[in-house]
Amino acid sequence: MTRRELLGVALLGLALALAMHWPLPLHMGRDIAQDLGDPLVQAWQVAWDGHALAHQPARLFQANTFWPLHDSLAFSDALVGYAPVGLIGSGTHAAIARYDALFLFAYALCFAGAWLLARELGVGRAGAAVTGLAFAYAPWRLEQEGHMHVISSGGIALALFLLLRGYRRGSAGTILAGWLVATWQFSLGFTLGLMLLYLLAAGTLAATVVWWRRGRPRPPRAVVVASVTGMLCFALVAGLLARPYMRVLHDHPEAHRTIQSVAAFSGPPYEFLAASRSSRVWSAATAPVRDGLGFVAEMTLFPGVAILGLALAGWRIGILPRRLRRGLAAGALAFAILSLGFQLNGFSWLYPYRWLYELLPGWQGIRVPGRLHTLTTLCLALLAGAGAQALAARARKRWGARAAAATLALLCAAILAEGWGFADHPTVPLAPAGQRAAPQPALHLPTGAFDNRRYVLWSTDGFPTIVNGRGSFIPRQFDELMRVTQRFPDARSVAYLRRLGVRSVTVHVARAPRGSVLRQASTRPLHRLKLKRTRLGGVVLFVLR
Repeated sequence: MTRRELLGVALLGLALALAMHWPLPLHMGRDIAQDLGDPLVQAWQVAWDGHALAHQPARLFQANTFWPLHDSLAFSDALVGYAPVGLIGSGTHAAIARYDALFLFAYALCFAGAWLLARELGVGRAGAAVTGLAFAYAPWRLEQEGHMHVISSGGIALALFLLLRGYRRGSAGTILAGWLVATWQFSLGFTLGLMLLYLLAAGTLAATVVWWRRGRPRPPRAVVVASVTGMLCFALVAGLLARPYMRVLHDHPEAHRTIQSVAAFSGPPYEFLAASRSSRVWSAATAPVRDGLGFVAEMTLFPGVAILGLALAGWRIGILPRRLRRGLAAGALAFAILSLGFQLNGFSWLYPYRWLYELLPGWQGIRVPGRLHTLTTLCLALLAGAGAQALAARARKRWGARAAAATLALLCAAILAEGWGFADHPTVPLAPAGQRAAPQPALHLPTGAFDNRRYVLWSTDGFPTIVNGRGSFIPRQFDELMRVTQRFPDARSVAYLRRLGVRSVTVHVARAPRGSVLRQASTRPLHRLKLKRTRLGGVVLFVLR
């Protein structure tokens, strides 16, 4: 594998990411990928990671949201691995531009990482290209485009490539690089990091047993040192990142993933027949199946007809060794079964995921079992690349080089067609100018889920301390605050906010539900509540004296 090939793979991966998500590259910093939901919060996360890295690295998880609660960055996957990117620029525009750039980078890395892994396993360039496409643009990813911590899975394939290549060649530098990439992938979040940790642990144990049983000679000292150093680095980072999450679980029992909550996000077997609503090819055809799912975004695991067909060809006639093909097929089946989670019925213990949840550390912190489908997709992609390579070889042998090229082009086009979604890159609304005058700590009303996401993103302009926040669970104190402040300004809500220590309340009147009390915030009598009310740039600002 030459440097020229590596450069070509990187450029091709970037070009595909730009083309598949057009016209987002034309409006970076103004529009955001997917929707105005979780991407807004994740754009804030990356911005906060960079801000904290520069100004308070020892207090990284003490974010400016969910005041006065501690470790609020750990209320969801923190994307800490992207912190260096958060150092670039400042303000809301920069936060959106960074997010869009990382969104495109995530797809490019998935393509490049899978390509390199396929090449290391013995697949040719053409088959490796199919592997990269099958991993990066599998149809099930369309429903995950609003979750940066899920689509950022390229580090898994890249780490496996480096480790496999390093141990095969006895290269200490490559081995260490593999463990460092795995560490970086883990730092993006526990959603993928935990499955990578167990995958590496199982792989290391299996390789050690095989090495010992076959009577192989002792590995070189440099290889041992690189392995131990890399493992210690991985363990250290994992331990440091786990600490704030453990504190959150201690302080907020409502953050625990109960059996009921995991079962609610576990889908039936027919979820593999449900394609994303964004799929141009399969959305309408699979709508009846998709409409029967409880949580569409977490349960649409359609692998793609082209990918599945090529994977079957790779299993039967692929160019990979038979033992490897069987292992990949078994892995794809095992991870697919685990992706189902478990159902709360008399047969729940027959689901393997239930055993992971009950017996192995860390799995009780994972809410959505379906995201294990990432590993299913990787196994299928490797088999699909091998199948495409074998089919192209047969076409070349029977009809010549042009037929082989046409076959590969048709297969790549089929994969891209199934992974092509409707471009939905909405423009991010700008923050009202009046909110910048709010004394801190500040509360923004109303406090609906989509409202809080906007307030969090807007706080990247200077990172003021705000009571609002958005995470993978709702803290009890914030839930109580939302109930109490529904009729603000009244005596009860004002007294509650004073006890809490809130200094100002910004009411975004245009976002308040019609007919609600908040709609009359600018004219409602204050009845000696000792509030200073000012209307500024589309918002009503209340200062608590």
